[in-house]
Amino acid sequence: MDRRKAGKIAGVALAGTLFVAGGTFLAANQFQNGREIVVANKENTLLTTSTPDLGQNNSVTAEKVAVKQKETITIHYKWKGKQPHLYYQVDKTGAKTSYPGVPMKDEGNGWYTYSVTNAEAANLKISVPSLDYQTSEFSRDAGEYWYDDENGWSLSAPANYTTPKDKEVVVDGKMLAATGNIVVHFPISEMKDAKIYYWNVLPTDMETDWPGETMSEKEKYYTYSFTATSKVNFLFTNGSEQTEDFTLKKAGEYWYADGKWVTTEPGTNPTNSPKPTATPIITPTEGDFRDETIYFLMTTRFYDGDSSNNRYCWDDEYYLRSETNNDPGWRGDFKGLSEKLDYIKALGFSAVWITPVVENASGLDYHGYHAYDFSKVDPRYESSDYTYQDLINDAHAKGIKIIQDIVLNHSGNWGEKNMFHMFDKDEDDGSDKSPFMHVAKDGNKADKLLEGVKKYGRGASDYDGIENLGLNSGEQGDAQYKSRLFAMKDDDIDTERLYHHYGNFQWESYGVQLGQMAGDCVDINTENPEYAKYLRECYINYINMGVDAFRIDTVKHISRLTFNKEFLPFFKEAGGKDFFMFGEACVRRQEVWNANMPGISVPFYTWKESKDYAWGDTATNEASAEKHFNDNLSVDIQPTSNNAFLNGNEYHTPDRSKSSGLDEIDFFMHWAFRNAGDAFRAGLSEDKYFNDSTYNVTYIDSHDYAPDQSPENQRFTGTQDTWAENLNLIFTFRGIPCIYYGSEIEFKKGCLIDPMMSSNGGEGSGTPYEKSGRAYFGDHIEGTVNTTDYGVYSGATGAMSETLNYPLAKHIQRLNLIRRAVPALRKGQYSTEGCNGGISYKRRYTADGVDSFVCVTISGDATFSGVPSGTYVDVVTGDKVECNGTLNAKCSGKGNMRVYVLQTAGAPSGKIGEDGAYLK
Repeated sequence: MDRRKAGKIAGVALAGTLFVAGGTFLAANQFQNGREIVVANKENTLLTTSTPDLGQNNSVTAEKVAVKQKETITIHYKWKGKQPHLYYQVDKTGAKTSYPGVPMKDEGNGWYTYSVTNAEAANLKISVPSLDYQTSEFSRDAGEYWYDDENGWSLSAPANYTTPKDKEVVVDGKMLAATGNIVVHFPISEMKDAKIYYWNVLPTDMETDWPGETMSEKEKYYTYSFTATSKVNFLFTNGSEQTEDFTLKKAGEYWYADGKWVTTEPGTNPTNSPKPTATPIITPTEGDFRDETIYFLMTTRFYDGDSSNNRYCWDDEYYLRSETNNDPGWRGDFKGLSEKLDYIKALGFSAVWITPVVENASGLDYHGYHAYDFSKVDPRYESSDYTYQDLINDAHAKGIKIIQDIVLNHSGNWGEKNMFHMFDKDEDDGSDKSPFMHVAKDGNKADKLLEGVKKYGRGASDYDGIENLGLNSGEQGDAQYKSRLFAMKDDDIDTERLYHHYGNFQWESYGVQLGQMAGDCVDINTENPEYAKYLRECYINYINMGVDAFRIDTVKHISRLTFNKEFLPFFKEAGGKDFFMFGEACVRRQEVWNANMPGISVPFYTWKESKDYAWGDTATNEASAEKHFNDNLSVDIQPTSNNAFLNGNEYHTPDRSKSSGLDEIDFFMHWAFRNAGDAFRAGLSEDKYFNDSTYNVTYIDSHDYAPDQSPENQRFTGTQDTWAENLNLIFTFRGIPCIYYGSEIEFKKGCLIDPMMSSNGGEGSGTPYEKSGRAYFGDHIEGTVNTTDYGVYSGATGAMSETLNYPLAKHIQRLNLIRRAVPALRKGQYSTEGCNGGISYKRRYTADGVDSFVCVTISGDATFSGVPSGTYVDVVTGDKVECNGTLNAKCSGKGNMRVYVLQTAGAPSGKIGEDGAYLK
């Protein structure tokens, strides 16, 4: 048995005896992160090392079977795993299948079925060939039978059997499109007298009778065509033998060669074939990104638009009980997001930040941060009729920009497919399980994996052989993980230094830029010019698709010098002058400078280099990066800027000539957002150290953390008026406001943000998604809405209507309307000079024929002295005042605010939006 395919634990293959229970294989002993985990047997589980006996069941033998159809035996089998088959031999006629039998049809309800016709009685076996699993042989007379591993046989549909889903017309309530023709060519030399058997062919759920259809023969191949087809499952058989099961999910012409399907006929010269038309470069949407507001979401947890691409992560059930809860980690998708763009726009947002899109591989990779192939979009996001490109295009059509989260610092621990190719992914078999990995057959990096096994595999001859050493699960998992990891990190094996080999990771030191931050985050040597070039070329391809901005993960784990040499100028050139980039330098400290080390602090990354460093090969680059860090150990020598500040009341043209092109998430403010006052004071203390803090991205909580001591590992627990007050600040102070999905309804307030924060490594020790801050949000946005502008909508239906009417959702809608109407709130410089109030400031923007001036006070009265004379209108209440240099603003109630706008050309002249629970 290939236990890696049967197993649940991501990082390692499984050890011990395997049990089958309810269609799920579990290991008696499993290993994760160096700890042995014991999995208890469930009652009535069946050992696969012996053969499950399906014949011994009194309820079947003691009663007369009701015949469904004369001389037909119909078997229903409850199963959650890989494709099951039914082997049979009919008593009277001798008709039989070749082993492992005919694939059973997926009923779409957790059951598989097959009917043996012209059979008064037959001997049968159920098998799962991909797991080398089969039952004992059993006999049945004509009739209809149900079997599941927990409850045994039933002569009538059991309670857990639901009416099969109708796949012929719709999937998830929508017509499934046929994408074109699929043509297959199978070599005659592979099998004499072969026929093709197919089943569950979409969109019509078509199938044929066993042993299948006769194919045409021409020269060296059998050929068969499926017309108007979006997916086909098939195999070849001649009655005495059969191939494995195959699945194709994209229109095209395919030839079978060397155990796989290819799109070019073997033996032909590919250069003679017409070259595909190059995808045209799509220019990102132009415009100053400070004009936007950002809605941040985890794509897989937002909205499910296509259930056919739902997949459980390898460790979903073991840690989070996701299969038990029917809540796969990979649930939301691009199609679902596209269907809810109008919802996001109804809230008033004009940009969507999505978690990484590249192909991932790890035990819990639903979030996208464990890359396996940077060059490829993970197919679990896409649908047969909807791609990432479609999402970008549809968002742009609605005036919404796409921010792609990218990772440069690390890959997952299975190696990066194109740079360190040790493993290949199994084919997606169409089931609800994410494909697992198998050792790559050839290539330099596969050889390096073998070297890793020789040094760290406890005497195994190859990686798969580690399973056969008789180790306990802890020892086995340790050997497998180290064999993979040190193939990438051992000096004698990774001689190209594609990964950093540093082993003494420390958070507050230069080691944070060389060490591995987590087991699934293997630190890429970004100073290696080959790897750096590969990464930037991958991501420039996404820019060319029309992505409007990058959020860059784990910034402080990479040298600023490396950013300025290898990445930022190239991304900016590809994306154009308005291409926006902002980074995450996670500094969980209440201070501007991280442990007084500028080189790993947030403002540091917003600056270009002030001196040159040697740059060329890997050794030179590594030495320069370390020297650069040591040259910047003093806070006193760091540059400062007045780009964010007014000169009195006057705006001045900011000097961005020294900007690196990378702006930052304001982590100090985020960490201080227990309340708006603390966050405001944090911003005031740090702003001179940024090149231009008006480009900072500000948020209250995220997919990683809430503010410090709030507590930081739970979705923000502050009161609703605290939320309202905090939101007032990020929408009117300098910076670009960002909201994490669900905050508009205080979604999962007080729940652990990360489901694995509670895990001790044991079975079920994680928090189920539904009880975590990464729960599925789709139930709250079912329905439709007619959105005519940002924050302007009508006709909301279903749960979405209730969500849009939640007090904080209404508050956010109005804040978006106000910010959009006042340029000074979006792009203005600010000052607190002459502003006497708890949280009060003035802002101005004067450029491009616009002069916008505003005075803001939050949750309290304020007096503004020395401001320009003229007429001011509060856009919250509509109050109009004449000012001769002093403006008194009256504001009562936590979460309330006054926004007095000087009446200049184009300024809003009255109240914006309707009163809510807080703004009134």
